[in-house]
Amino acid sequence: MSSPTAHKPRRRRKIEEGSLAHVTHGTIDVDLDTDSRKPAFPLVAFLWPAKGTVSQWVTIPLILMVAGLFRWSVALWGYSGYQSPPMHGDFEAQRHWMEITKHLPVSQWYYHDLEWWGLDYPPLTAYHSWLLGVIGSAINPEWFALVKSRALDDPSLKVYMRATVFASEYLIYIPAIVIFLRRYSRLQGVNVWEGSIAQVAVLMQPATILIDHGHFQYNTVMLGFAIASISSMVAGRPLWGCVFFVGALGFKQMALFYAPAVFAYLLGICIIPRINVTRFLLIALVTAASFAVLYLPFLIGIVYEQYNGTSMTHLPIPPLLASMPIHLDEEAWYYPTVLQLAQSVHRIFPFARGLFEDKVANIWCTIHTFRKLNRYPSVLLQRAALTATALAIAPPCLVIFLKPRKELLPLAFAATSWGFFLCSYQVHEKNVLLPLLPMTVLLSGAGGLLPSTRAWVGLANILGVWTMFPLLKRDELRVPYFVVSLLWAYLLGLPPVSLSAYHEGSRGSLSLLTKILHINIYIAMVGWHVVEAFVQAPANKPDLWTVANAIVGAGGFGICYLWCLWQLFKKSGIVGQEKALGKMQ
Repeated sequence: MSSPTAHKPRRRRKIEEGSLAHVTHGTIDVDLDTDSRKPAFPLVAFLWPAKGTVSQWVTIPLILMVAGLFRWSVALWGYSGYQSPPMHGDFEAQRHWMEITKHLPVSQWYYHDLEWWGLDYPPLTAYHSWLLGVIGSAINPEWFALVKSRALDDPSLKVYMRATVFASEYLIYIPAIVIFLRRYSRLQGVNVWEGSIAQVAVLMQPATILIDHGHFQYNTVMLGFAIASISSMVAGRPLWGCVFFVGALGFKQMALFYAPAVFAYLLGICIIPRINVTRFLLIALVTAASFAVLYLPFLIGIVYEQYNGTSMTHLPIPPLLASMPIHLDEEAWYYPTVLQLAQSVHRIFPFARGLFEDKVANIWCTIHTFRKLNRYPSVLLQRAALTATALAIAPPCLVIFLKPRKELLPLAFAATSWGFFLCSYQVHEKNVLLPLLPMTVLLSGAGGLLPSTRAWVGLANILGVWTMFPLLKRDELRVPYFVVSLLWAYLLGLPPVSLSAYHEGSRGSLSLLTKILHINIYIAMVGWHVVEAFVQAPANKPDLWTVANAIVGAGGFGICYLWCLWQLFKKSGIVGQEKALGKMQ
């Protein structure tokens, strides 16, 4: 038996404690003359005390509390549709879905009064709405009384609805972000302290906070499932990645922005470096099973109603089913199930709405400004959108297929979703959250906090939230918009409040051309705000400033897409030489 003195306590690794000797990813500026070190930007200065022996079990709760404080502060302001008849905005839509899923049978979910915020999201959103409706009704039944509660602007209801966004985010999105950033930073050789700095930057993303906690939506639930999918693939668990990605698709169909990159990566790991038939079959089986489990409660509800004698032959046949050359017997046992599945797909993919609904910073709105697209047949426009999207997403998908490496996943997701946002069909301004998330998590990678990456990530985020200003202005969210976006820019040393990311001579500095390009875009954004605030748009062009916002945004997003694509080509080794940090497969 060994003596007690023979035991040697395990030494704590300095790299895990944030030793300055291992700080190489853009957080420290070194003066070569005096060899002094100082924080590279304000966010580093705020977390400077945590660089030594402070445990992550202390820093993570503090970070989450600060992030939560800003979220709840934004939630105190207005929301979409407050006292704004006739439709009362997204707040009413989400409340109404809780109402109908709570009170109506499953067969009515995708059919009930479609003119008043008919349900048009996948089943997981319906289940989520049902759960929140049940909990809310237990607190106050009047909040979700069928029909009677329409357009309700009760302050206590606002508190409950805001709390549901907060709770949903902290149960799904926040854990997924924390776990992914830790895995990804380890994969890239980034220490815990620098990973914490990137974590604050990601959790304080202004667009995400303003849309979900200000405007009012549950985008972070879908984004949480998506980031959990990437995290699982980074951890070498592609089957769990499939499960979580089906969860993202099952909550909001706009997760399809990521789908081509997911497919290309999973196919790539089944073929390269050698063909793995077993892995391919398992991925296909798990994906199919996940979709089956997703729809199972919905289908069980349909079968249960059918068993109890509920007739569904009076329900209108959705166009998708009516266009099929196969005749279906309305008396057949399978007819209600097929009918409801077809109706859910019809509601989830609204092809009849046109190429775009509102001013959005993509190529179609920009083209429409100069040449009206409504003069062309809708079928032609759909094909044009499909072709343009395919051309935009093909390069990143090809790269991640040929080079299915874990460290390339965020760039592949970002480039693919930028391609969708710029070229796809029925894009909304809020869809910019999808490319912004994978682009922002690049801050946690090797050299992610250097100006060469931080400035580009910062530009995309500031530009993204800027294009949402017309929407946020309608919701009376101007003050939170300026406070949250300018605070984020200050913390990361970005214009219009700081130029530290553009200083000459700093490690990983930007080229002169890039600096000129970025600064001009920032000048355009600031100038637009001045003009929009003080100059009245012409009477014959009341949307002039909103259209100008969309056009500038589309140009900036196109540049961000090209940057992500170029970085993906470089880091994959297809173009140029990228210094390897080790074989990370």
